[in-house]
Amino acid sequence: MRRYYGLLFLLTGCAVQTPAVKVQDVRFDADRQPLKEGIAAYDKMDYIYQKDGKDIFKISFGEPVVVAVADKPYKWGFFQFPGLYRSDQGEIVARWNMATDDAESYGKGGAGYAVSKDQGVTWTTIESAPIGGGLKINGGEYISIHTPPAIPLKDLKLPEPIATVKEAYGRTFRFWKVEQLPEELQGVYINRRVTGSDQWALEHNKISEANMVRYSDNNLLPLVWWGDMKLEKEGSIVAGVYPGFTFVNGTVPPSDVAFYRSQDGGRSWSFIGRIPYDYDPVKDPNGGQRLALGWTEPAFEILKDGSYLSVLRTTDGLGNSPMYISRSLDQGKSWTKPEVFTKAGVLPKLQQLQNEAIVLASGRPGLQIRVALDKEGKEWSDPFEMLPWTEGINRNELTCGYPDLLQTGQDKFLLVYSDFQYKTATGEIRKAIKVREITVKLL
Repeated sequence: MRRYYGLLFLLTGCAVQTPAVKVQDVRFDADRQPLKEGIAAYDKMDYIYQKDGKDIFKISFGEPVVVAVADKPYKWGFFQFPGLYRSDQGEIVARWNMATDDAESYGKGGAGYAVSKDQGVTWTTIESAPIGGGLKINGGEYISIHTPPAIPLKDLKLPEPIATVKEAYGRTFRFWKVEQLPEELQGVYINRRVTGSDQWALEHNKISEANMVRYSDNNLLPLVWWGDMKLEKEGSIVAGVYPGFTFVNGTVPPSDVAFYRSQDGGRSWSFIGRIPYDYDPVKDPNGGQRLALGWTEPAFEILKDGSYLSVLRTTDGLGNSPMYISRSLDQGKSWTKPEVFTKAGVLPKLQQLQNEAIVLASGRPGLQIRVALDKEGKEWSDPFEMLPWTEGINRNELTCGYPDLLQTGQDKFLLVYSDFQYKTATGEIRKAIKVREITVKLL
């Protein structure tokens, strides 16, 4: 009989080598009773995932490591929404939000930082962000999307909006064709720096897209162009961004995900294609009530076979709603009809590791990791739970559900997330930022 060896556990004071846990494929099926909670992986553990009796991958979870703990109780928006990047000096940097979660905070800073010099084992909080991060492009430059502060509508002289709707959280969205707006409200703002420089230079660059629409959020007009940027093999940059609004047949449909390509290092962008909002009325019964924000927070990855893969959020003020998945085989020009493949989830993070394993992190309720059962992202494992799945009025009291991933080796990455129920040494409950090292080996 084949044996699977896992971690060292301390039992009655002795180190005992125990076998890795085997888990069978019991995937979510939205046509049956949906899976509410996945495979518990709260502590250090190895798992061997099987399908049809065959070993597919081995996943190893390190112990959760505390990056930082809040010094007092904070409201929503503070001490959450974490991210990871690597500094130019090789340190791993964790960043988290320290501002309210609304358009008023866009582009105004408000963040906490910590650094690790030992691959995420120990962390030190710091006052300001070390230089680093961004997408490395050809020519030794780095670029990142910049979000300027939102502009009060009272400070702008705009024509009448082409449409006005309420979105699911109750905010009023008004829409204008981009061509109707002042030049400073068109295009995209990009930060750029060269390798070794400790300064980012801000650029205002052009987007070429017919019928592009921008929106106001209540009484502010934000310049939002959020999403993932990826580098193609020949050096072009592709961005999959939201919210994508466009003027179609006299109306503004709910937001889609739009894809753009730059062949000059991000200095200009041309429209490629979009994933139109198209919900599943059976598995997503609230979908028809989304009048402003349809798809949001897309994860986007260019796979090693050249295909594009995207995972889309729909959860909003209507409650937990599915994440959808779509793919493109023609470099973003056309996309498959999005399919429901989870019951819920916000801010999915999607990456293909160097060993070709595809991993997905998402949360709320709880915090989950999924692994593709193939190299195209067509089939997926059950979720591995980093934090428990909880529903009801307290679902936001466990975590903000926003993760981030940073590859640290051929088959490993760091996961960062928030834990709102961390107990301090004095017994107080505080928000905390945590990381875990996770390794995925294809079998």
